[in-house]
Amino acid sequence: MNKKARATTARQQQIQRDTEARPEQSEKVPGADSKRATQAGAHAYPENPLPAQHQAKPGSEAELDPRPQFLAPEYVGSSKLSGKIALITGGDSGIGRAVAVLFAREGADVAIIYLSEREDAAETKRHVEDEGQRCLLIEGDVRDQAFCKAAVEKVVGEFGKLSILVNNAAFQEHAARLEDITEEHFDETIHTNVYGYFHMAKAALPHLQNGDCIINTGSETGLFGHKMLLDYSMTKGAIHAFTKALAANVIKRGIRVNAVAPGPVWTPFNPADSSAGKVSKFGEANLMGRPAQPEELAPAYVFLASPICSSYISGAVLPVMGGPTPQ
Repeated sequence: MNKKARATTARQQQIQRDTEARPEQSEKVPGADSKRATQAGAHAYPENPLPAQHQAKPGSEAELDPRPQFLAPEYVGSSKLSGKIALITGGDSGIGRAVAVLFAREGADVAIIYLSEREDAAETKRHVEDEGQRCLLIEGDVRDQAFCKAAVEKVVGEFGKLSILVNNAAFQEHAARLEDITEEHFDETIHTNVYGYFHMAKAALPHLQNGDCIINTGSETGLFGHKMLLDYSMTKGAIHAFTKALAANVIKRGIRVNAVAPGPVWTPFNPADSSAGKVSKFGEANLMGRPAQPEELAPAYVFLASPICSSYISGAVLPVMGGPTPQ
């Protein structure tokens, strides 16, 4: 792990410890007891209560129980991204991993940026290569502008070009009150979620050509807010606005910019953010009555990445949230 990544991991874990040391605030989940989970896919997904568990940040997918489902076995590729080169931040686990696998299944070579989760990153690489595509792992911190520029240059040096940027890396920590959010906590959220997207887009744009695209990961919290995620909701709203503004700015260059706004998704993000008891109820207040699995999100990214599917879509925030209402 490089020095900056170690420092960021240590800083995030300290924010986590400081927040968890405060008195626990109850958060009743309305109507959860009377609601059965909805299974509308090709097969059934895990339902609540999920096993109670907690992890230190940034969280490990290898240690998550149950393991997130990301392989999308029913999804059949059809060369929608053949010849494309994709760079995914936070691509080692969760949504990023699922997107990497489906991009590869559609014919793209993939580079992933991860902070410090080497075991998860190596597993993602294996799955991308199992799809018959190349995978480049890059460890570092998207808060660092110089790193973002160097990462993009490394991808272009390795693969010869860059076609798709997926901004997905994020930091989140629940807090019961605005007064509980320290300057360090606030700075970490802003610099990871907003500066990171800005730095990566700025580094990538000189290499993107007509027909290429940027996809940002937003959130339902950026649409509705969340009483326990004040700073995180702020950054996701900013990402949605940045998506629309950047789309308008670069459309004449033939570059599309869109965002996906997920609802609750089962990833290492969750047990690294909430208490074990809350994790067991994660997602049950959603209209589907359960959290999404990463493989349920990934096809939306394929859709927005492929000019075959979405050549006339730019500046959109695509909600994939299991229903129209916030948690």
